Amino acid sequence: MAEGHIVAGRQFRTKTDYEAALRDKKKIDKICSEYDLKNPKAVLELYGKLKAGDYRFETMVGNDFDDKIYELAERQKDGKGSGKEGQKEKGRAKGKKVQKKGNAAADGKTSVSLEDLDKDMQREVAARLKARERRRKLLVAFCTAGAVLCFGYFGVYYYLAEKNANDYSQLADLKNSDALANMDVSEEKNLVVRGREEEIELPDVLDEYKTLYNKNRRLIGWLKIDDTIIDYPVMQTTNNEYYLDHNFNQEKDNNGSIFMDKDCAAWPRSQNLILYGHHMRSGKMFGDLEKYARESYYKEHSIIQFDTIYEKGVYQVMYVFRAKVLKENEIAFKYYQFIDANSGEEFSSYMKEMEEMSLYDTGVTAGYGDELLTLSTCDHSQTDGRFVVVAKRVQ
Repeated sequence: MAEGHIVAGRQFRTKTDYEAALRDKKKIDKICSEYDLKNPKAVLELYGKLKAGDYRFETMVGNDFDDKIYELAERQKDGKGSGKEGQKEKGRAKGKKVQKKGNAAADGKTSVSLEDLDKDMQREVAARLKARERRRKLLVAFCTAGAVLCFGYFGVYYYLAEKNANDYSQLADLKNSDALANMDVSEEKNLVVRGREEEIELPDVLDEYKTLYNKNRRLIGWLKIDDTIIDYPVMQTTNNEYYLDHNFNQEKDNNGSIFMDKDCAAWPRSQNLILYGHHMRSGKMFGDLEKYARESYYKEHSIIQFDTIYEKGVYQVMYVFRAKVLKENEIAFKYYQFIDANSGEEFSSYMKEMEEMSLYDTGVTAGYGDELLTLSTCDHSQTDGRFVVVAKRVQ
């Protein structure tokens, strides 16, 4: 042990304890300059401040000073001055305390039990321990409640996810079912088509979709990509908001549904049918659509099956790109407004725009008169972003 690690007759093993002792010594010297320890009134005043915790020490140097002031104050209270009897009485009262401090004195640290303190201090310590225990119990209760809420949330989430998967599995089973196939739909055979004044007669709903159609007449088709989670009914209504948060059964559902743009027509068919779906982190709806950003994934999933309720269709992926929803007054190509081209020149212009935006070259092209299918979902990599897959009908 370095001889220099001695302060006020106390030795300290570490530099840290030694520096703490020096701080205590400096604080003691300052106190002694402010209080006349030969004046009983000053001693009692200082004793009161030490007892109240106005002065705090870090090492045995401070404890020694505290003991010294305690002894001086007790002498003044008892009127025993500095006689040996007073010191003996004090020694007996503090015998147990000195014994407990023996080991701590060797390394400059203190170890004090509750019994070593006076009654006022014992009550203060007990109150603080009680308050600490109360805070601990509140923290445990808070954490427990938080854990219950988290587990409850995830429990509900997975329950709803499982229910959603089961619901769509049951809907898939209803394809080709004749359970509701014989319901009369004759009142819907005539329809006023967008952009036309005359009524046209709709074709019959395909047999495999009749039961589903009679279950919900907003059904407009079915989308499927082999070896993916995408195997869903496609809905359509008079706005593009309803199926953002409703499922096939018209229940509130954050997954929403796959739905066709309100301005597209399944019959007579628009040149480009645009389908929307949420990019769910669970992978549901169009959550996996972004996998088409990898050309290797496209090569394994280049075929998309999309049937309207009137006719079946097979499509070949042509373009894959990222885009943004632009302001209405912004002059630029907006894929979500391309439903019908008015001329071959306009169609070619649209194709050129998408080809330039495409992440890779599929080698597939389309000409005026070809029928297209566009799948659109959110792109979380940019503000108001969209991830888009465009395919050409080949069957």
